[in-house]
Amino acid sequence: MEKIYLDNAATTEVAKEVIEEIKNKIGIYGNPSSRHSIGKEAKIEIEKAREKIAKFIGAKPEEIVFTSGATESNNFALKGTLMNSNKKHIVISSIEHPAVIEICEDLKKHGYKISYVNVNKEGIVDPRDVAKAITKETALVSIMHVNNEIGTIQPIEEIAKICKKNKVLFHTDAVQSFGKIKIDVNMGIDLMSVSGHKINALKGVGFLYIRKGVKISPLIKGGGQEGDLRSGTENVLGIISLAKAIDLKRKSEEVGKSRDRIEKELIKIPGAKLNGSREKRIYSNITISFYGIEGESLQMLLDEAGICISTGSACSSHKLAGSHVLKAIDVGEMYLNGNIRISLDSLNVLSKKQEDYIIKEIKENVERLTKISPFKFGGSNGI
Repeated sequence: MEKIYLDNAATTEVAKEVIEEIKNKIGIYGNPSSRHSIGKEAKIEIEKAREKIAKFIGAKPEEIVFTSGATESNNFALKGTLMNSNKKHIVISSIEHPAVIEICEDLKKHGYKISYVNVNKEGIVDPRDVAKAITKETALVSIMHVNNEIGTIQPIEEIAKICKKNKVLFHTDAVQSFGKIKIDVNMGIDLMSVSGHKINALKGVGFLYIRKGVKISPLIKGGGQEGDLRSGTENVLGIISLAKAIDLKRKSEEVGKSRDRIEKELIKIPGAKLNGSREKRIYSNITISFYGIEGESLQMLLDEAGICISTGSACSSHKLAGSHVLKAIDVGEMYLNGNIRISLDSLNVLSKKQEDYIIKEIKENVERLTKISPFKFGGSNGI
């Protein structure tokens, strides 16, 4: 059987339609800052993409600033905003992506105070806790839209209203939701980070939405591109690929049904525990732990069987410590290291044959690892 790729929260395959679009535009090689006709041709493509993306999220074209991806966008949003504020306090959730947490840890060294809002056992932030965390010194609240590990969807509209009431800027990392779940920045979002390679576009491109009127300082200075907010010659083909990716027809309902069938069978495995919410999560995610085994061992065995899954966030998979997200939702010590994440492609629905093969291989390999584990399960399954 061909390899089955189930790690789409880490990155997605570039869509055929995107590849065709790139092929058609590959001859556009000019520098968009050049004033001659070849440079202007590239500039026109960038502005067309900017208008299209802005319309997609209810923004104005000048509010879209192209970047190299979400990590840069997150750095830009947090650090760039704070450089224009006298306030020294930031509020984030305990399950943010490392690209937000590590920024905040760095900011601590420079005198900033960080408040971490906890989540419940399903991985959901309570907006009331955000309200309690805000003080007169709060410059920014940053809460992700969809968690990259457990797929939970946060109540960002409610949080945005709280921020507006308190005259605090609100930023959301929308990497896992953009293009898959409807987002309108007019719900109260001031800053929003997006990355192209999560929605079947090229790697190395993304954008930061910056609401008009928000004062933000550039982190990358030079030639003054992107309205003097992000210098550097633009990634023209990457930007074109990102704009094309939002046209793709995502089979959310069908993919969700495929996810549900796989999950229904996996939760029957003795010692299985579903992590996160069953209701408030993106349709393509399964995060499940198995009692007393090593998730990395299961990952390797599945890879040998042609199934590519992850044990959590690709951006922190090289770290030996257990997932901060799973710790935040208190999965339990015996489940912490036995976690795997299955993230489906929102464009492609698995066949029944593929689903059966995935279920069979996971069941057999969990059983194999359980037999050699010194820890024996004696409880009940569930969330």
